[in-house]
Amino acid sequence: MGVRQLFDLGGRVALVTGGSRGLGLQIAEALGELGARVALVARKGDELDAAAAHLAHTVGIEAVPIVCDLAEPSTIPSMVAHAEAALGPIDILVNNAGATWGAATVDLPLAAWQKVIELNLTAMFLVTQEVGKRSMVPRRRGKVINVASILGLGGGHADHRRPATLAYNTSKGGVVNFTRALAVEWGRHNINVNAIAPGFFPTKMTKGILEMIGEDAAHHAPLDRVGGPEDLKGVVALLASDAGAFITGQIIAVDGGVTAM
Repeated sequence: MGVRQLFDLGGRVALVTGGSRGLGLQIAEALGELGARVALVARKGDELDAAAAHLAHTVGIEAVPIVCDLAEPSTIPSMVAHAEAALGPIDILVNNAGATWGAATVDLPLAAWQKVIELNLTAMFLVTQEVGKRSMVPRRRGKVINVASILGLGGGHADHRRPATLAYNTSKGGVVNFTRALAVEWGRHNINVNAIAPGFFPTKMTKGILEMIGEDAAHHAPLDRVGGPEDLKGVVALLASDAGAFITGQIIAVDGGVTAM
């Protein structure tokens, strides 16, 4: 099989949570450009509609927008059923939806901790479980791509201008080992489970941090820049396609070299 065929996603169905903006939308672009039909999931209908219009008009991708608050566990089965009804069984699942909360640990409210953990970990588990049960395990095929963070690979940062993000860092560390454990369990079903650990990318979630530390966000990386609108596409293409068929249980940092220091 040629390299172009290995990366071809024609005829496959992808579900991207948190797909209406930022990293999720960049990931959806990559999957759609390679031929996948894409379902986008997010809480806000207007942002989903804007994302679907962007994909249609900018890159010629027809996406199905699905409004769903993943913090409400009861909504997840119907969301997955909706995606399957619209596009067919899911071949590629991207767990990208997430939240953060900046506060010193001694001041972090329990409700904030629970919000971050429930969305970043519990909802990811429930979506993966539902997609696995309905689409991947019975068909003995599938690609699960979890969006972790380099903040889940270590203790975080020492820049005191930035607020502490204990709940977020903890949740992303959980995503890392969720990925490894599920890769071991689902390997016998021919399902690949991997994670991407982005470094600093300018998004709505990181806007406040960028305002605090300015150009230092770029200078922290050996490549001396922050992540851009194309920088996740290559690794997503690899992990979602047959080109990555022998890769599972891996956490790939896309961070300009920060974790190499």
